[in-house]
Amino acid sequence: MRAVVLPGIRQALVVEDDYPEPTLPEGKGEVIEITACGVCHSDLHVVDGDFPSPLPLVLGHEVTGVHPELGPVLLYAPWGCGACPQCADGDEMICAYSSEAGLFTNGGYCERMWVPDRKYLAPLDGLDPITAAPLACGGLTAYRAVDHGRTALAPMRRQGRVLLIGVGGLGQYAIRYLQLLTDTKVIALDLAEDKRSRALALGADEAIGPDEDIAPCDLIIDFIGSDATLATAAGAVARKGMVIVVGLGGGQTNFGLGKVSPEARFMTSFWGTRGQMDELLDLARREPSVMPSVQTLPLTDAQLAHDRLREGQVAGRIVLIP
Repeated sequence: MRAVVLPGIRQALVVEDDYPEPTLPEGKGEVIEITACGVCHSDLHVVDGDFPSPLPLVLGHEVTGVHPELGPVLLYAPWGCGACPQCADGDEMICAYSSEAGLFTNGGYCERMWVPDRKYLAPLDGLDPITAAPLACGGLTAYRAVDHGRTALAPMRRQGRVLLIGVGGLGQYAIRYLQLLTDTKVIALDLAEDKRSRALALGADEAIGPDEDIAPCDLIIDFIGSDATLATAAGAVARKGMVIVVGLGGGQTNFGLGKVSPEARFMTSFWGTRGQMDELLDLARREPSVMPSVQTLPLTDAQLAHDRLREGQVAGRIVLIP
């Protein structure tokens, strides 16, 4: 079969036309035919060696495909150990022994892939498999972050202020979720003027640059996670507010009594649960607008897709088609 392989850290992707077909180890698992695979910034982190990924590796974790019995499906890519407290709670994405498809085991930059259990396959039930593919990571990660905020903060039920730092792919998802699921004022903060304009078009109430004054916000979701953005969040969070860090920018902030607003809470948010994937798919069926515009490229253009993503040349999401 055809597959795109990352041979080593910071190396170019290689298209292999005779890559070995997936097998069922000890007869366990499922094989799906890939329909589409989204290209995510996490793929670039694997290329850059930011994760301890075993290489060579077939990347890709935003996967839709066809299962012989379930039909069109969306892949839940974080596969936990099944025995730890996190897995027991349904939080496989933070299992210490998880093996995420496309990050630590072969993923969806190919024509067929192995999945350890059909419980990781969510039926699409009528959703378009190409536009739905990025929901598997980009959409789900933003959904969990918004869900943390809307369930934890009372101000979210009385027209609270929400600041989104970084309104690229994930931030744009968050704008629509906040519109549909809360009664809040959404402020989008981004360096890029085109992303600020896009945020307003998607329904943000305000769009500001990093040098503008920010009134205290009840919820802040940082999709960048750098020193600079965390400093902005720490300075803007309201009393009893919450800061949720999603971005992998590697930043830190000075936290302690007297350093941030009284009783402000800081937390990280990672990916999403299998149950939240079902919730998100239900939301997408009711409100298809939560699925962003996608640009499709053939699987053989995976390197071009990576280059365009690095250069910031993507307005929505890129999806590879085998």
